[in-house]
Amino acid sequence: MTTALSGADPDASATSPGGRPSAVTARDLARATATRQRRGARFRLWAGTVCTALVVLPVALAGLLPLPDADAQDLSRRRLPPLSEGHLFGTDQLGRDLLSRILHGGQVSLTVGVLAVLVSGLIGIAAGAAAGFFGGWVDSVVSRLLEAQLALPLLMMLLLVVALFGPSVTVITCVIAVAQWPEVARLTRSLVLVEREKPYVAAARVLGLRGVSVLGRHVVPNIIRPASLVVLLLLAQAVLLESALSFLGAGPQRPFATWGRIISDGQDYITTSWWLVTLPGLVIALLVVGVNLVGDGLRDRTRTARAPRGTLASRVTKGASRS
Repeated sequence: MTTALSGADPDASATSPGGRPSAVTARDLARATATRQRRGARFRLWAGTVCTALVVLPVALAGLLPLPDADAQDLSRRRLPPLSEGHLFGTDQLGRDLLSRILHGGQVSLTVGVLAVLVSGLIGIAAGAAAGFFGGWVDSVVSRLLEAQLALPLLMMLLLVVALFGPSVTVITCVIAVAQWPEVARLTRSLVLVEREKPYVAAARVLGLRGVSVLGRHVVPNIIRPASLVVLLLLAQAVLLESALSFLGAGPQRPFATWGRIISDGQDYITTSWWLVTLPGLVIALLVVGVNLVGDGLRDRTRTARAPRGTLASRVTKGASRS
């Protein structure tokens, strides 16, 4: 039964359209689990956006900011602490501005991460959608590939491939993309298995649409939103993997200054110059936390989202509700 709340007093009881009082009050609604979840999702979304913007915006605008050259060395000013004159984050062991190196190195790390998740997202969505919708031998082949790759140690596999083909930006991007596609494929397959049993898929088949057309025009638009959220969450993992490879010496080689290489170069001075390792690590942690908060907030908000407008699913759902 639909109730209208009296907005003046939060303790006042709601009344129904027939004038009968209701036991549900505005305070009860404010304390409801769904209300708390919406508030929590909103808070996580805003907090994640702020944390991510604090990292992404300065990195994207590094070439426009009045910063020293990231590779300019000055041995007379080496290992200056943060907040020194002209060096907000201090300098490293060769007298290079640490803030400039972090921002310019972040361009390489974020570029590798973004390209890797885009490639892995495309591969995972395509393979998972085909496996879930068509089943049969397609599902068997994709499932066996998923199981084979998930059985391998991730970091050891990455190091092996990089050692075989060289530590270039292209190779590392492709390696991380291949390492991440099973997570997207598994989720996409489970979503498509649910969607293909819904009435709008049967209606599309009755209308004479082929399987590929039904999958591409009607099923994929309904699962692309939750699948894209997983791709967004994989961005944090891709950045961490690139940083780990760079820290171990298997990342993009010089002159690229990545976050992992900056931490690796400064680990010998961690007891005397803590900022060489701590500040790049805090930047990575801030980005990872921000991306995860944004992904969690968007996931909670899309749980109650409707089907995309214009698809057959939304039209069949509207027709069923009217009848």
